[in-house]
Amino acid sequence: MQNKGLIKLFAILFGLVSLYQLSFTWFTNGVEDKAKMYAEARSNDGREMADLERVYLDSVANQPIIDLGFAKFSYNDIKDKELNLGLDLKGGINAILQVSVKDILIGLSNESKNPTFNEALAKATEAQKKSDDTFLNLFFNEFEKLSNGEVKLSDPSIFGNKSLREKINFNLTDEEVMPIIENEVTGSVNTAFEVLRSRIDKFGVTQPNIQRIGKSGRILIELPGAKDIDRVKKLLQSTAELQFWEVYSNQETANFFFQANSVIENLLKNEADKKETAADKEDNLDDLLGEVSDSIATKQVNNLFTVLTPSVPQSQNQVSSVIATAKLADTAKVNSYLAMREVRALLSNDMKYAKFLWDSKSFTAKTNTGENTELIYLYGIKSNREDVAPIEGDVIEDASQEYGQTGKPEVSMTMNATGTRQWAKMTTENVGKFVAVVLDDYVHTAPSVNVAITTGRTSISGGSMTVSEAQDIANVLKAGKLPAAAHIIQSEVVGPSLGQKAIDSSMSSFALALLLVLLWMIFYYGKAGAFADIALLVNLLFIFGILTAFGAVLTLPGIAGIILTIGMSVDANVIIFERIKEELNKGKGLKASINHGFSFKGALSAIIDANITTMLTGIILYVFGTGPVKGFAYTLMVGIVTSLFTAIFITRLLIDWYAAKGKLFTFNTSMTKNLFANIDVEFLKKRKIAYIISGAVIILGVASLVTNGLNYGVDFVGGRTYVVKFENPTSASDVANTLKDAFGSAPEVKTYGEASQLKITTKYKIEEEGNHIDDEVQDLLFKGLTSYLPEGLTMDEFKPGFDGDKKAGIMSSIKVEPTIADDIKTAAGWAILGSLLVVFLYILFRFRKWQYSLGAVLAVFHDVLIVLSLFSIFYKILPFDMEIGQSFIAAILTVVGYSLNDTVVIFDRIREFAGIHTSWKFSTVVDKALSSTLGRTINTSLTTLVVLLAIFLFGGDSIKGFMFALIVGVVVGTYSSLFIASPLMYDAINKLDKKKK
Repeated sequence: MQNKGLIKLFAILFGLVSLYQLSFTWFTNGVEDKAKMYAEARSNDGREMADLERVYLDSVANQPIIDLGFAKFSYNDIKDKELNLGLDLKGGINAILQVSVKDILIGLSNESKNPTFNEALAKATEAQKKSDDTFLNLFFNEFEKLSNGEVKLSDPSIFGNKSLREKINFNLTDEEVMPIIENEVTGSVNTAFEVLRSRIDKFGVTQPNIQRIGKSGRILIELPGAKDIDRVKKLLQSTAELQFWEVYSNQETANFFFQANSVIENLLKNEADKKETAADKEDNLDDLLGEVSDSIATKQVNNLFTVLTPSVPQSQNQVSSVIATAKLADTAKVNSYLAMREVRALLSNDMKYAKFLWDSKSFTAKTNTGENTELIYLYGIKSNREDVAPIEGDVIEDASQEYGQTGKPEVSMTMNATGTRQWAKMTTENVGKFVAVVLDDYVHTAPSVNVAITTGRTSISGGSMTVSEAQDIANVLKAGKLPAAAHIIQSEVVGPSLGQKAIDSSMSSFALALLLVLLWMIFYYGKAGAFADIALLVNLLFIFGILTAFGAVLTLPGIAGIILTIGMSVDANVIIFERIKEELNKGKGLKASINHGFSFKGALSAIIDANITTMLTGIILYVFGTGPVKGFAYTLMVGIVTSLFTAIFITRLLIDWYAAKGKLFTFNTSMTKNLFANIDVEFLKKRKIAYIISGAVIILGVASLVTNGLNYGVDFVGGRTYVVKFENPTSASDVANTLKDAFGSAPEVKTYGEASQLKITTKYKIEEEGNHIDDEVQDLLFKGLTSYLPEGLTMDEFKPGFDGDKKAGIMSSIKVEPTIADDIKTAAGWAILGSLLVVFLYILFRFRKWQYSLGAVLAVFHDVLIVLSLFSIFYKILPFDMEIGQSFIAAILTVVGYSLNDTVVIFDRIREFAGIHTSWKFSTVVDKALSSTLGRTINTSLTTLVVLLAIFLFGGDSIKGFMFALIVGVVVGTYSSLFIASPLMYDAINKLDKKKK
């Protein structure tokens, strides 16, 4: 081997750099472990512990943790350099936000009332549920159909308005207007991206990730380690629409509420009477059976005051901006009552544009029965025909969290000159009255104006506002207003304890798998195996060093990708060692055998071809995948590169060093010397039996796919999934029946790992948009599960995030809306087809015969079908989760890569034998090639299976289905490379030869 000195220097330097990069993770973990111990010693409440950890870390943030003499590093310095852990290992939230292009278009049109425009918007909204095209393209298509050339986009009632007059005039055609609108929409999405990035940067989460997703108006946000999930969601979805309004006092609204109560009572009574009439026959039957109702029984009266308590002042001191109070759970019902046409008609002329808004925060109080309940205040806003506030947030120059005169947190705001004038006018006109500060349609404060404020300064304060809430409000006001509403269409939330559990199980399975592989290599190859083990350990050092240096995120599937590269690294050494053994058995000298084993004519050709096919699969997966799938692909690709380097160069350096000593070097042990030696199997004669077996399994699988289907996860069908922990083992069927009432239909409930942990999946209201829907579903889940949860468990404790000493509650949750579920499914299909096409073309390029490509691709297709078939047949039987989602697609593509790896190595040997043994029949060439590579095939498959089984048995619950797919894939891939790929290639060539003759 040439340039040994250069390779040694590179390996040493790269190793030192990797150790240097990983040292930051070591020291960071040490500081954070001390912070955790500090918090645990003082509290077992999750939220309080998180605050204590933050206090400790803030106190040591700038203190030197590493002192090298010539350089010092503080905690803040090394935190940015540590290995990034993904959501599934660290906890946190991963979300895809959809910036509403519909809202942007409405804004650009100045809220056009044009019927064609609004119908096109409605039809595009409906079409988007079944299409992966952008909303803008769908809108243009629908507008073109509806307008029929009679209405143009440049019409003054649509986009030819005053605000766009510099860019659009009424003479422009639709084709000319479309790119202008597309640029405006792109600009708005870019603004939203920058606003969200600014908010996240100030949020305080380390290693956040925010990316635009194409031109779809979607933004990917990953916040590993985030614990206050509600706070994160509010921060991401808040449009930051700040408004200042005049408000009605409780004195002005009291009479309206009494009138509304009477009208609503009559309306509800009439509705109830109709239902009673319809039920009369059943009542009469009950009477005949002797179940006579009590004629003097008092019927429950339903009216507004059953869900709302008006604030009626008895003296001037009781006059307030709070006009009523309601239970938090009753707000939707109150909204529907107050929106009734008959109720709105009761408002006097000076109140006809009144709108009712809730407080930004609820509070806990005891009811008459002594129970604690969540209550919230209602305010009456003095709106107008256009619903435009007198002062809006664009007048705010600066905002910051401060402490008020009472020592409580508040948000202090400074206005520009225009805002100062408007605020002075508003406060002057309302001295002795009330004004409200409204953010995103929630009232944050509605104080009495004692004196006119002419300085342009004001504040948002609230009795229970926390420091973090005040900081977030100041943050969103400074970052600016989102140009359109954004809502979460896909999210994954993982609690920190579930992440820690995943780390523990992954590390233990990783260590066990690695130990077994290291021992097997020494057992099978002796000293050569020990050298391969050293190369393998160096390979792992390089992988983790690269991941840390480039800021990559390590996920649970990513760890699986690394472990898979262990198998591939071993495979490269196995191929090399087997070729060296062949040359030694032919009587060649040790040095010549080693040179041949590491040469392109020896093992290198097969190794490179096999790794390139897997690399191509990894690239396809990286392009089409998102989140954990992307992490898996990245680590797989990094692992392939480092595996090639260490297997070819590091192992060679060690072997050459030992061989130079002149000692006996056999590349086996006394126990494995004759294993797989002199094998001569006639594989092609058994191909028809293999075809029958494979055909039978595939037919059975296809029948199951048609009748039984597959267990599609929310990734592909949309819905919400919650992993809920209970104190004691809980029956899945009992929970499903209990939740049937809450959700209208029974959700899918399965045991997830432990008997006291359930996975609950529901499609309840998944089609409905709105940031409040997620909270509503979570509330219904909590109420439905109350009888199974520990007594006294609050909603805050039930939510994911602050685990602490969590005995019960949501450990993780996933939400995928149907629109993005269709997109994920489409991308997955393209990923599989793309990988097959790319591999077909590469094998055609390398082997120059389409029959090789056909055999390889058909074998891969066979493997994928069998994996799908087994998942269809067994998903209702096996005790672990076998959902078809993004991780399953990653597994399928890994199976594709592995199967091709195996097949290409065999094809390479067939090509070699065909070139050497020109007098042999082609059937003999194929059989001899298969027999000569059988030792390598079984050896590699066994080591890979050992690794996968270790992860499957000892890894986390969330990865079992993924690993099962890989295990099946390795077994089937090994079988197909021997009995399907080569026989199919042989039959195709044989048939062509017969036609020629």
